[in-house]
Order: sequence, then C-alpha cells, then structure tokens
Amino acid sequence: MLLAIDAGNTNCVFAVHDGSDFIQSWRCKTDAVKTGDEYASWLHQLFQMHKLKFTDITDVIISSVIPSADFNLRELCEKHFNVNPLFVTAAQLSNMIEIAVDRPSDVGADRLVNSIAAMEAHDTPLVIIDFGTATTFDVISKDRRYMGGAIAPGVNLSMKALYDAAAKLPKIDIQMPDKVIGDTTVGAMQAGVYWGYVSMIEGLLKRTSDEMKESPRVLATGGLAKLFAQSIPAIKAVDNMLTLKGLYAVHKNLSKQKMKKVG
Repeated sequence: MLLAIDAGNTNCVFAVHDGSDFIQSWRCKTDAVKTGDEYASWLHQLFQMHKLKFTDITDVIISSVIPSADFNLRELCEKHFNVNPLFVTAAQLSNMIEIAVDRPSDVGADRLVNSIAAMEAHDTPLVIIDFGTATTFDVISKDRRYMGGAIAPGVNLSMKALYDAAAKLPKIDIQMPDKVIGDTTVGAMQAGVYWGYVSMIEGLLKRTSDEMKESPRVLATGGLAKLFAQSIPAIKAVDNMLTLKGLYAVHKNLSKQKMKKVG
C-alpha cells in the first residue's frame, strides 16, 4: 500500500491507497517540532482503528511546503515504516508536466501535484484554485503547460489579520452572509471577508481568462472550496482529494519509470 502525505502550511494529511483507491485519510495540524515518533504514535492508533498495520505500507510519497518538517517526516517513514520516502520536486515531474515559468524549482510541490491531478481528470485549459493558508491560482494552458498563476492571502489568514491588527474587532467564523451590508460588526466583517473574496476570485479569473485568450475550466480544492463555489458560477468542480490524487498519479508514473530502468 501507498502512504501519501500532503504537508501543508496549516494541516498535514496522511492517506492510505490500496492500489485501487484511497481507503483512509487523516488530518493533523502541521507542526515542525513534532518528532517522527510522535507522528508514529498518533498514526499507530488510527491504523489500528481501521485494521491496518505499518507493515502494510510499502511506499511513501510526500508533498511538503514546510522544509522544517521534512526531517521528522523522513524519520517517521524510515524508522516506523521502514521505507525511504519520496519527496516530490519539480525536477521529478518533467515528463508529466511542462513547467513554463522562470524558476520551476520555486513552484510549490502541492501546486504542481494539483495540476497533474486536474489534467488527469479534465480537459485543458484549466485554472485550479486552492483555498489553503494562501489562496492560489494555477493555470494550465490548452497544450498542457503549467503557466504559473497568482497567490493571494488565504481567507483565514485575512480574518486573523483583522483580529490581530484591530483592537475592537472580534474573532469570527467564515460563512456566507445573505447580504453585503452588514448591520453588526460581525456581519460587516463576514460580508467584507466573504463577498470580498468572491469578488477577488471572480476578478482574477476574468483577468486570467483575458490574458490567456481562452476560457479555462475552473476547479477548486481546499477546505473552503465548497463554501465559495456556491457563490462563484465559474467554478465548475470541487475536489478536496486533488492533491492526494496527484500524489498517487506521480507515484504511479515514477514507479513505471523505475521499472523501465530495471528492465
């Protein structure tokens, strides 16, 4: 079985693939100081609950945007799964996607993995919006090249900035308000954040389409994707397993390459 790990800025997702589909997935807060042993202790309980064993795992693939967490994730894999993990880099993906940007090595592994998963499931051109710690827009041209995109502050990051910087503003939960003109402080904040992000996303999508001179299909992923998709008609599909699906596709491709070399 394959263990796919998506180590993001806020959350770290662990998912088990049995060769046919993902059968379990678990999420924890990303913690750069959590040791490999601590990850293992937490995962061991979850594996047992679902009648899985660490020895079931034969391969591990990792997409990480937190370099400070990589050592402990590697320790987890080598010490507890007896597996040398594969950390995804842009260089490994050159036969799966053409990265048409000035500095390919600067592109986050998660963004490339998302793009690969999207191309496997949808016709190009594409725009993938990931509602994470940052809200990212990734653009795939009709001829299947990764063209770059845009990075904006994430929704939760923006709400935290409001609370931290303005003494009289409370903490709020993000939700879709039924009006733009809030008649309470909380209502005004929710309207500003939610409808402000809707307008930002729609504006960036319009500018992206104009710049591409094409009408790309728009996909969304991330924890807040469904919440915003209901107000943005341009978003045609939501897939919160996109990164994990991309990791599986990358693993399958690299395994085939390895077999060819051995053969």
